[in-house]
Amino acid sequence: MPNTPPPDFASLSLAEIARLAEEHRLPPVESWNPAHCGDSEMRIARDGTWYHQGSPIGRPAMVRLFSTILRREPTGGFVLVTPVEKLDIAVEDAPFVAVELKVEGEGATMRLAFRLNTGDVVVAGPDHPLRIEAREDGPHPYLVVRRGLDALVARSVYYELAQLALAQDGAAPGVWSQGVFFPLEPEA
Repeated sequence: MPNTPPPDFASLSLAEIARLAEEHRLPPVESWNPAHCGDSEMRIARDGTWYHQGSPIGRPAMVRLFSTILRREPTGGFVLVTPVEKLDIAVEDAPFVAVELKVEGEGATMRLAFRLNTGDVVVAGPDHPLRIEAREDGPHPYLVVRRGLDALVARSVYYELAQLALAQDGAAPGVWSQGVFFPLEPEA
């Protein structure tokens, strides 16, 4: 339920996190194709703050609700979509930010769960891969959230991932989650 406050991430087991992620029902925005209605006058800043007409949206429940109707278009732009309208929304980097990490297991049996700035939880794995993009200002880590929508991994969380990678005995630095190895080096 989008208006329900998210549970305390630190108190949840990874099994509970995985169950919550599976239960999270989202509207079928990919099947909605209304006419384009204009600009929402909304923006998602690089730090994950949502703005409307230049002012931050202060109600977390409202941000969570809007995040459920966010879609990436085939052209690369972002829209808020309902069955009857589609409005552009500006996204400075990624629409979500992974702000907290929970780790269970080690080595190839490790599982990594991330809490997003919207309260959503995502477990990295085959359907939610991690990747690192090289940019002029350094590496930018991302987690695939859903249907073309990514989360920028917050710097503090990236440092936790790097610490996990350094503790691994492997040729390339990286982390495992749900049986998938994710290198923590930028993609070529």
